[in-house]
Amino acid sequence: MSSSESQEPALSAEAQSKKAAKKEAAKQEKLRRKQEVAAAAAAASNLSVEDDPLAVNYGQIPLIELQSKTPVNVNDWTRVEALNDSLKDEQVLIRGRAQTIRPVGKKMAFLVIRENGFTVQCLVQAQPDLVSPQMVKFAAALSRESIVDVEGVVSIPAAPIKGATQQVEIQVRKLYCVSKAVPTLPINIEDAARSEVEIEKAIQAGEQFVRVNQDTRLNNRVLDLRTPANQGIFRIQSQVGQAFRQFLYGESFVEIHTPKLIAGSSEGGAAVFRLDYKGQPACLAQSPQLHKQMSICGDFGRVFEIGPVFRAEDSFTHRHLCEFTGLDVEMEIKKHYFEVMDLVDKLFVAMFDSLNTNCKKDLEAVANQYPFEPLKYLRNTLRLTYEEGIQMLKAASNDFALQEVGVEIEPFGDLNTEAERKLGQLVLEKYGTEFYILHRYPLAVRPFYTMPCYDNPTYSNSFDVFIRGEEIISGAQRVHVPEFLEERAQACGIEVKTISSYIDSFRYGAPPHGGFGVGLERVVMLFCGLNNIRKTSLYPRDPQRIAP
Repeated sequence: MSSSESQEPALSAEAQSKKAAKKEAAKQEKLRRKQEVAAAAAAASNLSVEDDPLAVNYGQIPLIELQSKTPVNVNDWTRVEALNDSLKDEQVLIRGRAQTIRPVGKKMAFLVIRENGFTVQCLVQAQPDLVSPQMVKFAAALSRESIVDVEGVVSIPAAPIKGATQQVEIQVRKLYCVSKAVPTLPINIEDAARSEVEIEKAIQAGEQFVRVNQDTRLNNRVLDLRTPANQGIFRIQSQVGQAFRQFLYGESFVEIHTPKLIAGSSEGGAAVFRLDYKGQPACLAQSPQLHKQMSICGDFGRVFEIGPVFRAEDSFTHRHLCEFTGLDVEMEIKKHYFEVMDLVDKLFVAMFDSLNTNCKKDLEAVANQYPFEPLKYLRNTLRLTYEEGIQMLKAASNDFALQEVGVEIEPFGDLNTEAERKLGQLVLEKYGTEFYILHRYPLAVRPFYTMPCYDNPTYSNSFDVFIRGEEIISGAQRVHVPEFLEERAQACGIEVKTISSYIDSFRYGAPPHGGFGVGLERVVMLFCGLNNIRKTSLYPRDPQRIAP
């Protein structure tokens, strides 16, 4: 082996070492230059703002300015909802969320600003002495859902604006960030607002859309509530409460507020939330039932309440839910429990009319994401006896499909969920309504305070009310004779001593009376044809969820 051959590996190693050193030096130089460029860019950015004579027209509002530093006239702000062509060429100030941000080059950016479900398009365009390129850059760098103040001039665009509810555009002159949202949101509002129909069409077209499931929505409820459908759902729910109150005030009812922690069960059964209260057994109220009746004994005559109730199961979803909102009514009756049903009839027809008249935009927003048919109801609500309902089911019981879905018919038992749904279909086909009353239920399936029928104690002076085949109301004439009430409580397995103050209230003279309880979330869910009560519960509570 020659000497040159023996030295070749050493020379190769030396060459490799030099190459690696050169590569590392180049890497360090590249990093140094990158850092210098970043520093220069930052310096240039700072310098550009400082050198911008229009810098006062945009930027982040300092916290000190938001600490109620200076009183202002709130009328200086115009609501997005109020923006229309009558304001053409007017200068306006609005506050809302930056729903979308679309830069178009370095000198133009479009913002869509949302306030309470209404949106308007804003144009930030560089113009001498009005809007600087730095301001356009600031607008383009805003994070979605940030809250901003926009001041500008209202203009009427030549073509309709598809991406906003208001058909005007604001030519932005000033733009300030009031509250900056994080750059990356846990869920995308656009994804959460997308309908299943749209998702399925995209899949068929080979496109991929994100599907936001119910648990993800509830884990990020604050963002989920910002979708048009959810804004609609809870505004509809608000209208239900308002219509309920207004109607009952007009019928001389008094609004009351009853305790939610009670000594004994209000309805009995297994669906009771028991707890220890300083060494004493207590329950969360399944309804304000006992205290409603006591208030009637207190000489109020007609009372109602809107408040939380605690029930262990919801048959519609076959899932356990804990907290609902009850709309509860109690009233004296002169002669017959039909007087209570008459009130239900008038109240709900008025409520449905109110929703259809006052919530058109909200109903449309819900239907866009969760398509449904408007509720069919009669001006005079249909009433059927329980026996008539059973006969309708029996007449259809030879239908193989009916047997397949597990519809069970027990003449003196309660209807299960499938039987109620099937009866709802039969009623719709025969009478053309999705809202009806079923009354004279078997006594065995009603609470202890329910009055038996005078002619057959197997049945009771009670009723349920249905929307789209699902129960929304349970009501009845109440037992107002204390001795009989004790007897009924014992028969239903309730310890009389735990409700002694309730029974004692009837010993001082109690008028015949009756009432009903309504599930607010169920009314909205079924009126809007939704498939899950969590969609109409603002912050649902169940055994797996106690936050947010």
